[in-house]
Amino acid sequence: MSDADPSRLDLLSQWAAQRHGLSRQMVDLRLAAGDASFRRYYRLHLPDGTTRMLMDAPPEQENSRPFVSIARRWAAAGLAVPTLHEVDLSQGFLELDDLGDTPLQACLGSEADAMTLGWHERAIALIHELQNRAGPDELPSFDADLLGRELDLFPEWCLGEWLGMETPPGWAALREKLVASALAQPVVTVHRDYDAMNLMVQGNALHLIDFQDAVAGPISYDLISLLRGRYCHFDATCFAAWVEGFRQRAAADGRLLSRVDAETFLAQAQAMAAQRSLKVLGIFCRLTLRDAKSGYLARLPHFLTHLEDSLAGLEGHEAFKGWLAETFRPALMARLESTP
Repeated sequence: MSDADPSRLDLLSQWAAQRHGLSRQMVDLRLAAGDASFRRYYRLHLPDGTTRMLMDAPPEQENSRPFVSIARRWAAAGLAVPTLHEVDLSQGFLELDDLGDTPLQACLGSEADAMTLGWHERAIALIHELQNRAGPDELPSFDADLLGRELDLFPEWCLGEWLGMETPPGWAALREKLVASALAQPVVTVHRDYDAMNLMVQGNALHLIDFQDAVAGPISYDLISLLRGRYCHFDATCFAAWVEGFRQRAAADGRLLSRVDAETFLAQAQAMAAQRSLKVLGIFCRLTLRDAKSGYLARLPHFLTHLEDSLAGLEGHEAFKGWLAETFRPALMARLESTP
């Protein structure tokens, strides 16, 4: 987590004091979290013992309007999102419910652990709620251009900027296939970073956070973000079972045409997982090189394994698969070993 900006913290303290009729000396703010953006979260301890979460999102660097708009719409739809108690977009300050200090990853053990499996079932159930209750009409479109820009992070930042490698054989065909597969899926509301770190646990319930980048996009995207995220690696059998259960529920709800069979939907999910893994490999290198964020390079092998698993479930692309195993993986591991 980057150090907090003292000037921003002072402004936030003044804002909180005015909001709650406190003297500046009575404001008790403690840094609670930071993320890959410029946002910072502080816990405000009030004299009556209650707490609130204050978001500091510098307006010249972060646009909080999408977060505010989505939070209000999703709350009206009955989804578990933090209440907005006050919004000051001109300064980039928001006062939210305090959802505690337990993101979902803190509750996860090994992939075979019953608690881990149970929490993933709850998280998948929440995806169904999100897609059924919140329509995608007012969200930006996860179109071919956006899908392509995400994929292009891989050759630009992971290959070019970090490894100094050329774009591999078969890349253009794979890129085209992954974009086409995503666009062939039904369009629903997509959180877009449906990862365990963005699901807060309160009791047995999960709450959605960090949804400002939500889009109207492929039905499998959030499922893939969860099942092939940064904290667990599920085997092919477990992955396929969850994908099939999701398909059956989505078909029963009418979100997915019943004629989309298990094999077709699993292939679409694998393609979606490959797209997201390539995007993450690129983003994590960009966060390291451009934004001076630490800790992301260590997760690259995890997402490379996700990518290999995903491509193994897709027919074709043998040239790219061979390059991935024979050239990219050895280069990635050697670079990691030589990086302080």
